[in-house]
Amino acid sequence: MKLGAMLADCALRFPEREAIVCEDRRISFGELDRTANRLANALLARGQTVGDRLVMYMPNSAELVEAMVGAAKSGALIVPVATRLAAQEVDYIVGDCEPWAVIFTPEFRETAHAAAANAPNDPFLIAVGEANDGEISFSALLAEGDEATAPPLPTEFDDLVIGYTSGTTGRPKGSIATHTAIVLLGGFINPSEWGLTAEDRIIATTPMAHRTGLGRIANAVCLGCAVVILPKFDPVACVDTIEREKITVIGLVPTIARMLMAEMEKRPDACRTLRMMVATGEAFPVEIKQRLAAAVPHLKLYSFYAQTEAGFIACLRPEEQLTYPTSCGRPVPGVELRIVDAERNELPVGETGEILMRCGAPGLTAMTHYWRNPEATEAAFHEGWLITGDVGRLDEHGYLYFVDRAKDMIVSGGLNIYSREVEDALEAHAAVNEAAVLPVPDPEFGESVFAYVTFHEGKTATEDDLIEHCRSLIASYKKPKFVRPIDVLPRNSTGKVVKVMLRESAAKETEKI
Repeated sequence: MKLGAMLADCALRFPEREAIVCEDRRISFGELDRTANRLANALLARGQTVGDRLVMYMPNSAELVEAMVGAAKSGALIVPVATRLAAQEVDYIVGDCEPWAVIFTPEFRETAHAAAANAPNDPFLIAVGEANDGEISFSALLAEGDEATAPPLPTEFDDLVIGYTSGTTGRPKGSIATHTAIVLLGGFINPSEWGLTAEDRIIATTPMAHRTGLGRIANAVCLGCAVVILPKFDPVACVDTIEREKITVIGLVPTIARMLMAEMEKRPDACRTLRMMVATGEAFPVEIKQRLAAAVPHLKLYSFYAQTEAGFIACLRPEEQLTYPTSCGRPVPGVELRIVDAERNELPVGETGEILMRCGAPGLTAMTHYWRNPEATEAAFHEGWLITGDVGRLDEHGYLYFVDRAKDMIVSGGLNIYSREVEDALEAHAAVNEAAVLPVPDPEFGESVFAYVTFHEGKTATEDDLIEHCRSLIASYKKPKFVRPIDVLPRNSTGKVVKVMLRESAAKETEKI
């Protein structure tokens, strides 16, 4: 299964149907397929070969989608780079993947050039918009290509995307997703689990640079539905777009849901065409579920657990949202889960341990390997099972509960403390908006609990108040030893809190004590 072949099929079946809408551009499946062929043929004529990497350092845009599908047809590996990354992070990714070319938009020209100059090879530079010396414009490159169908890819070659992990707990690694995985998930598993059809119109609120964003493009290319892309997220603009474009499906992460909720409550009639919300990225807050059900009662919520490395793992369906509100749902068909201890022994139902998953052989939905990192790849698998690095438990009915990320677990005095449990306790305080909990060294207990909190507007609480509040909800040994206010929790482009940054500041805080 190749993504380019799925696009060609949609172009044959639905040549005039809208595939992509972004700002003032409306692209049909026929046009998108012709553009993909032109780009693929132009890249190949200039010397790109199957397996070369193509970095895409661009915001959400029609050109980004065109670049992705063109690269897929050419046999390049798509390397999407989030535009919110710092320059040194971009340098690292470009240096690590050694791309054949870097495509960028003007506002990122300086960083793109610097990263390319530091790369071990000499990447070809493609500018969206007007080109400077040493570059070629994206439009000029397209003009070089023929609309004839691009040459078929080798059967044995299936790599499609290098998705660099979010790096919330350390340096990112390049996870390889295959054509098969993207097509199987976007064209078969998503529709089976959510009921997507060719008639749907999906609004994508998250960066296309991440697998969940690429997943919405795969839905369009595999099913023939339309994807409406927001260049950047704004709650008012999002609801305006839902109403204007008659959106039926919205894909988001809980951070976006929190930001969007007030506008949906204010303008529920503007959301009348919405039939489904699909949400991933972290545990979906029960409070938002309740507000959503009250404001837009006809909207069906599917919250799901997924990873860059693993793809779609588990899903909680609409009818289960209130009966199993804190669960990630059951594994999707074809996915198997195990909960294991540190020695990889399977644990009884109800016990907490590390989550392992598999769906056939690696590459079917989970990654095949980490790019040029055999040590990390070996550590990521156990007898064919992907080690997710997440901690959870399964109940007697097969529902999965996410507990924490394994690296966020705190061991204090020989006792395991899960940061998510402490965060939940802190966020139950009336003054606390969000909390981030992490370990800091402790001379007596090995590690102790350190928490950062943000407050609701106009509210506050003392460290002692919050510690005592936690004592009333969780075991005393789990309560934070330190609680510090922070204006904003640092997040990456997917909305996840970047705890590696908080650990550095927490270490400095405790050094003073």
